[in-house]
Amino acid sequence: MAPYSLLVTRLQKALSVRQYHVASVLCQRAKVAMSHFEPNDYIRFDLLEKNINIVRKRLNRPLTLSEKIVYGLKCKSQFTITPGSEQIRATIERDGYAQILRDVGGIVLANACGPCIGQWDRKDIKKGEKNTIVTSYNRNFTGRNDANPETHAFVTSPEIVTALAIAGTLKFNPETDFLTGKDGKKFKLEAPDVDELPRAEFDPGQDTYQHPPKDSSGQRVDVSPTSQRLQLLEPFDKWDGKDLEDLQILIKVKGKCTTDHISAAGPWLKFRGHLDNISNNLLIGAINIENGKANSVRNAVTQEFGPVPDTARYYKKNGIRWVVIGDENYGEGSSREHAALEPRHLGGRAIITKSFARIHETNLKKQGLLPLTFADPADYNKIHPVDKLTIQGLKDFAPGKPLKCIIKHPNGTQETILLNHTFNETQIEWFRAGSALNRMKELQQ
Repeated sequence: MAPYSLLVTRLQKALSVRQYHVASVLCQRAKVAMSHFEPNDYIRFDLLEKNINIVRKRLNRPLTLSEKIVYGLKCKSQFTITPGSEQIRATIERDGYAQILRDVGGIVLANACGPCIGQWDRKDIKKGEKNTIVTSYNRNFTGRNDANPETHAFVTSPEIVTALAIAGTLKFNPETDFLTGKDGKKFKLEAPDVDELPRAEFDPGQDTYQHPPKDSSGQRVDVSPTSQRLQLLEPFDKWDGKDLEDLQILIKVKGKCTTDHISAAGPWLKFRGHLDNISNNLLIGAINIENGKANSVRNAVTQEFGPVPDTARYYKKNGIRWVVIGDENYGEGSSREHAALEPRHLGGRAIITKSFARIHETNLKKQGLLPLTFADPADYNKIHPVDKLTIQGLKDFAPGKPLKCIIKHPNGTQETILLNHTFNETQIEWFRAGSALNRMKELQQ
């Protein structure tokens, strides 16, 4: 059976052993049975099992999911738990939940992105092998969790993920189906009904923040020029005051294009501090409408098909500025800064789509790019990968004022369309300065 994951920001609700931790306070009728436990101690299975019937009667309620787990059930599927923050990690360790999850067979991961963003060294499935995972992570794009495009990822609640991990089958319905306990008897899981927040408040955990020096004027950052992980950023070039003439189309994207398609995560994350290296993943997941393939675009100069990053680098080296044509909700998903940094670094000047995901649109503006949308979405069909585009009206760039785009076809014919934007005055200054950081530096001088 495939792995399962549980996001622990709702762990207080999903796993409710804390009912026993505070039994002497909340449930006086169970006081005799629980008298030899400290309120905040982890309750061992062997001790709890002896009191099961007494506790069940004296609490006068069905046992919760985690209470039944403690009684000897083990997960039949691989089960991973990712704390949503240092605060959550410290709290579940303090209150005993982390150990309970480990005893069930779960793996409590570090409070980091982990499998949610592709940092999963998966061993049970080979790449290309069809399988299913169920998670409570917030995104399930193709290949996101394990870089396997054949992994079918379903998103549900932490409670359902936990129940399926215990049952070991997707066919399990916790509302109607039974499990078999260690004693051989069948039982059903009950819906959790516990405190939403820990009664002892959250444990803040370790404070790992390093405060910057009060005076950084004498500080110097040294980075090895041969480092493959770190690279000092160079300011992007300013707008030259002219319209953007004869932009080459790097790729016309077909269908969904998330920030995972634009800048893949997983093994690429080791290059987060090296813009040039991580730019080698630019748009490698996007589908090219010209041939229906990922990471395969036509070089307009050589007429050969090759990887998207290689083609972008070729254009940059030869002074050819380029544009991306996108579909609906371009840039949805993670608010990934590199998805905006990379196209700017490799010579991109504009991204023209039917619509943008809001955060990605803003990120593009911050890097001095032009995120533009078709005034008429049907104009997407007028542009072909072999065309060249000229964007006019930048000298009079103003909020709410559309820009003009001239489509130049290889046969010499032209079409003119309008492009909308959502720039305000401040963001227009970012564009003129080359980026938001450039503008901030200008204002300090």
